Amino acid sequence: MSDNVKTVTDASFENDVLKASGPVLVDFWAPWCGPCRMIAPMMEKLATDYAGKVTIAKVNVDESPETQRRYGIRSIPMVALFNNGESVDGILGAMPQKAFTDMLDKHLNATATSTAGTAR
Repeated sequence: MSDNVKTVTDASFENDVLKASGPVLVDFWAPWCGPCRMIAPMMEKLATDYAGKVTIAKVNVDESPETQRRYGIRSIPMVALFNNGESVDGILGAMPQKAFTDMLDKHLNATATSTAGTAR
């Protein structure tokens, strides 16, 4: 895993994801999961492409069962977008990279629009 992708555990989830200062895309995965390994390079690329805009994080569900239970993760890969401590969107399964970029762009554009609308 690259330095651009943050490893998150049960112990660090609250600080690293829920209390993060910006959006966090969390990849719930496990080493034995083939589809999880298929999307891993996409998560690395997103971490580079969206550096400074979105934090990309990975949670190994085998090592973080409390977080897995808390968010009802029953199937992996599950990629969830968190913002301001809330899960705001997600994608279940291995999808093309465009699905992930579309989700990120939709939320980043919505945030930028709502922020711009309040500035006077």
